[in-house]
Amino acid sequence: MPPTPAEFVDRLPDTFREWLAGRRIEEVECVIADIAGISRGKAMPFAKFMREDRMFLPTSVFHQTIAGDYVDMDIANQWTESDMVLKPDYEAATASPWADDVTLQVIHNVEDLSGRPIEVAPRNVLKRVMALYEAEGWQPVVAPEMEFYLIKPNLNANEPIEPPVGRTGRQMVSRQAYSMSAVDEYGKVIDDIYDFAEAQGFEIDTIIQEGGAGQVEINLLHGDPIKLADQVFFFKRTIREAALRNNCFATFMAKPMQDEPGSAMHIHQSVVDAATGRNIFSDERGAPTDAFYGFLAGQQTHLPTVVCMLAPYVNSYRRFVPGGAAPINLEWGPDNRTTGLRVPIAEPHARRIENRVVGMDCNPYLALAASLASGYLGMKASLRPREAVAGEAYHRPRALPRDLLAAIDLFEGDPEITDVLGVEFCNLYKAIKRDEVETFLRVISPWERAHLLLNV
Repeated sequence: MPPTPAEFVDRLPDTFREWLAGRRIEEVECVIADIAGISRGKAMPFAKFMREDRMFLPTSVFHQTIAGDYVDMDIANQWTESDMVLKPDYEAATASPWADDVTLQVIHNVEDLSGRPIEVAPRNVLKRVMALYEAEGWQPVVAPEMEFYLIKPNLNANEPIEPPVGRTGRQMVSRQAYSMSAVDEYGKVIDDIYDFAEAQGFEIDTIIQEGGAGQVEINLLHGDPIKLADQVFFFKRTIREAALRNNCFATFMAKPMQDEPGSAMHIHQSVVDAATGRNIFSDERGAPTDAFYGFLAGQQTHLPTVVCMLAPYVNSYRRFVPGGAAPINLEWGPDNRTTGLRVPIAEPHARRIENRVVGMDCNPYLALAASLASGYLGMKASLRPREAVAGEAYHRPRALPRDLLAAIDLFEGDPEITDVLGVEFCNLYKAIKRDEVETFLRVISPWERAHLLLNV
């Protein structure tokens, strides 16, 4: 017998019930993240949702590229498009405060008809990595930093992206990092982001102006990787909706404008003992531990092979240029923002490692899975990192691939990562990324027309 509306609402998080304030839920959005991190699912009236204990979606939602094309793969009966089972995760339920109707959005767990997790679902890939930590008695803790651009509405893909016009009537200017007046230029968007986040029960740590024209950074509080990945997944939609409400776009492209810095999703990472809550990166005297060095070394060893998950598109690699406020190698150092791996200033109990390679165009579930998998392998193998870098690291040899095709080749050559992330997922991911590269290479760019048309 289905629950009554009141019984159903009692299942939901406190923050949603506070936002609901006795109103009647009208619509429910049943969502999952696809390979790109795009929200896929179904919307339905609340009354219908209460009658259902599971939903169905075809497995082919995970076979699509960022352009929406389907990729042919060596999968038995791929195009029968058999159904997956979606079961609501009520802990991952929140409001859609921008909707005209009172709307609940719920992230769903994805299983096959036998109840086994679908291996290629990005949220399940992260859960798979988390289970490896759990088996060791470890609990990863992460804190993502989200960078993005507010831009003028771009309705013609052939036209360059431009910064938005602020309240002064002038276009945003770059190189104003940490400027409070720059943030005030688009204060209405920021206000809506705050309001939407509060309605969804998401706590923002800080909001700052970054170095690009119209570039903003939102930092989230540290916590459980799955919950933080859920928040980033929800936040991307939240920020887009706040921008649209104020006649501009929000973009999470890694490098949307040629002469502006790229957008990253830096990830602060630590690991605690699941039983005691003690940070295993510091010993009783407050000194770095073998686990700390092992995690660092694992990142240096394996992050190059998972860069295609941290920088998943052809545009992503335009961010990795010397002097472009993005790392080009995986050196590490204390309080050094030129390194790919930074150790921020912190007390021993908060010792952590910041992965500065990740682009904001990533799927947050896959980026966190890839980064934590790299650290896990380093700790398990008791690896040791290279010596810390003193001074700027931009002049050090490049350790990151220059393009997506090279990154996919590296991904294919790391059997340890494949074992941790799952063979089925890795095969699917490589096929999708290779198809995206081939599609991109068929496009003739304005640069080619400008410089080759009459000169060669």
